[in-house]
Amino acid sequence: MSFSKLGLSTPLLKAIATQGYETPTPIQEQSIPAAIQGKDLLAAARTGTGKTAAFALPILEKLNTEHTRRPKYFRVLILTPTRELALQIEENINQYSQYLDIKTMAMVGGVKLEPQKQKLIDGVDVLIATPGRLIDMIYQRAVRLEALEVLVLDEADRMLDMGFIGDIEKILERIPLERQNLLFSATLSNNVRALAKGFMNKPTEISVISKDANDAKVNQWLVTVDKSNKSSLLSHLIKENDWQQALIFIRTKHGAAKLVSQLEKRGIAADSIHGDRSQDVRGQILADFKSGKIQFLVSTDISARGIDIDQLPRVINYDLPNAVDDYIHRIGRTGRAGTSGEAVSLVSYDDFKSLCSIERRLGHIIERRELEEFAPKKVVPVSILNFVPKNPNTKIHGDKDSRPAKDRPERDKKKSIKLKHKGKNQPNQNKNRPSKNKPSSRTTDKNEDPWGNWKK
Repeated sequence: MSFSKLGLSTPLLKAIATQGYETPTPIQEQSIPAAIQGKDLLAAARTGTGKTAAFALPILEKLNTEHTRRPKYFRVLILTPTRELALQIEENINQYSQYLDIKTMAMVGGVKLEPQKQKLIDGVDVLIATPGRLIDMIYQRAVRLEALEVLVLDEADRMLDMGFIGDIEKILERIPLERQNLLFSATLSNNVRALAKGFMNKPTEISVISKDANDAKVNQWLVTVDKSNKSSLLSHLIKENDWQQALIFIRTKHGAAKLVSQLEKRGIAADSIHGDRSQDVRGQILADFKSGKIQFLVSTDISARGIDIDQLPRVINYDLPNAVDDYIHRIGRTGRAGTSGEAVSLVSYDDFKSLCSIERRLGHIIERRELEEFAPKKVVPVSILNFVPKNPNTKIHGDKDSRPAKDRPERDKKKSIKLKHKGKNQPNQNKNRPSKNKPSSRTTDKNEDPWGNWKK
């Protein structure tokens, strides 16, 4: 099937042809016609499958009408979990709309507020925002939400994992009820479905996720090593295999800076990206990495869903993530758009439970390669596909943020998915229910509420 059969107008077809798009991906083929018809969509597809075009192209088709921009108002809101992803979406939409009179803006934290406020005053059609920065702008009365026609939640599962449910609820309470809703997620977990149920209107569900999570052209293999020897092993692999570029995922911000220093001492130039670096610095580092000026980029999971490089040759898991979904998204940075890629993991004894969970999701054992000079003293056991971890910190289905608790901001704490704006005012049946933890003894008179003043 060609894009011309999906209901897109000539300016959009010309723009996507300029980008080298020939045939739509499965998620695009199913989503674009339904979205053009104005339907709410609940869509699932892994990274690297063209999700941005799947929601951006029908939105641009909808906006391709005569209209007058008003200061602070916008017609489309796209919420994303990270700054990098917001900027990537802005770049893509600008490419798709190059032959249309459409203005797009990414509104993210880590940069000055005033230029963003001025751009809103000048007028935009599509606003791409991280939830936290949008809430700040709402409180400062820098944006008006009354003209919103389309709401998009992109990478919804990641936003929930990062603890953005509170901010999402505040935004949903303030936007018009009459609107089109598009939710795109790499996974349709119970929490994502609960979120969708709370604000979507009979959505059409689309899923192009293969039951085999390893259906991409990514060659996965691992090397077992003691934790203390990981940096030496990584340097050895880079030099011996003459690797020219790699995205290296690590668990903590401190660890990222330390690894860059260790690599540089061994003559390997690298840089790091994490949440403590300013947006300008992060943007420049990503641009240099994409252009090849930086060959090796060490990153926390902040980049797992924000880097879009067509031909990134490999991803290296210096630390395995706690959450399986984070592993899937990490390796999704390579092998994109039909190209091949490589995912290499450095696995120590402490990573065994995470490894078993990952392999259980993949449905197969990841190839092990042994290096005699780096043979671990703490041997990593043979993997068990039916392994179920007892430790709640290792989640099989990827519901847990893989960052250590000390590295998470306060708002990253989990919140239950109970939206306050469900449309109908439903009574709270649990409001007057007494606690199950009944006190062992208490003296009350017959007119006193035996539970009302009880202090737990």
